[in-house]
Amino acid sequence: MTAGIGRERARPAGIMSRIDTIRKIERSLVERRVAAGLATPAAAPDAAAVEAILDRHGRASEQIIAILQDLQEKRRYLPEPELRYISRELDIPMTRIYAIATFYKAFRLEPRGRHEVCLCMGTACHVRGGERVKDAIERSLGVEAGGTTADMRFSFETVRCLGCCGQAPVMTIDGKIYGKLDHLAVGKVLESHT
Repeated sequence: MTAGIGRERARPAGIMSRIDTIRKIERSLVERRVAAGLATPAAAPDAAAVEAILDRHGRASEQIIAILQDLQEKRRYLPEPELRYISRELDIPMTRIYAIATFYKAFRLEPRGRHEVCLCMGTACHVRGGERVKDAIERSLGVEAGGTTADMRFSFETVRCLGCCGQAPVMTIDGKIYGKLDHLAVGKVLESHT
């Protein structure tokens, strides 16, 4: 193979360390999912689903972002086996796929919980007790912002603004808005999503 073409290209050290970190995280999360009974030990790619996505986009490498968006919509994150399958089928180096997946904040390389909790930490929410609400969510779920519970029920993240400043502090669960929260109400709201 000619130097610089195809999969035999040399990979920069920074990208390799990111890929190694991502692989470790993926393995850890697969182990957690297996322990919780939510996955089987052998994580094989869902070839039929990936094939359908690739066919829908004409198997064009130029459509990689749309392909990754469709995969994430189906699986709620971008699993490594499916990414490797796409890499082989479209002849795109894994380093390029990981570069795209880590560049765009919308892509997730870690599995997400069944329910996505999103807390606004914008100015209005912050001054009206957002930090106390955040602490209450972290205590209730047993996970810090940016994490997923071990049972894969909840993923929790904070954002700059949800655009509901008049209802501050605000959080969403699976897109449903809960406003005028206080740290005492958080547990009841989360329990309603079991």
